[in-house]
Amino acid sequence: MTLILATRNRAKIREIMSVLDDLQVRILSSLDYPELPPVIEDGLTFRDNAVKKAESVCSCLGFPSLADDSGLEIDFLEGQPGVFSSRFAGPEGDDRKNTAKVLHLLRAVPPAKRNARFRCVIALAVSGEPTRTVEGQCSGLIATEPRGSTGFGYDPIFIVPEYGQTFAELGQEVKNRISHRARALAKARLLLQELRHSS
Repeated sequence: MTLILATRNRAKIREIMSVLDDLQVRILSSLDYPELPPVIEDGLTFRDNAVKKAESVCSCLGFPSLADDSGLEIDFLEGQPGVFSSRFAGPEGDDRKNTAKVLHLLRAVPPAKRNARFRCVIALAVSGEPTRTVEGQCSGLIATEPRGSTGFGYDPIFIVPEYGQTFAELGQEVKNRISHRARALAKARLLLQELRHSS
């Protein structure tokens, strides 16, 4: 079975493939199909965007397609940046600028009020079938400055309380067990196993 990851984000592709690498599935991504048209992520929710990306790629290529939409929700900012996480500081999607903007907005906020969560919705689109979605979350706190050197996005400022470290300090192996995306992928694995056995 061939599965297409409906993303061109290399860091996200590596992360998803490392979690799903033991499935007997051939995994490709949108990077393998440069002719694919870009998908405008204009949904109001993570689910809207994930479904749109998965269905668009599935429709174009005919293969089962998996897409995620994920982001950071900060309580003090009333859920921002949310679906705008990747372009919070502008349309160019600069991780460093996005992180700097969050830290600036929280500069006077004490630790007890820096609660946040990462949310991830994964959609699996299969031709002729209803698109299915699953969700994962990981709760934490926003650091006062970036810490760590691994991961991407907001990983350097997202502290996991149980470890007392940011995602970027914990490293990929630990992150791939506990993150919002890992938790959503654990559920998506079940959908993929069902699909593989039925194909």
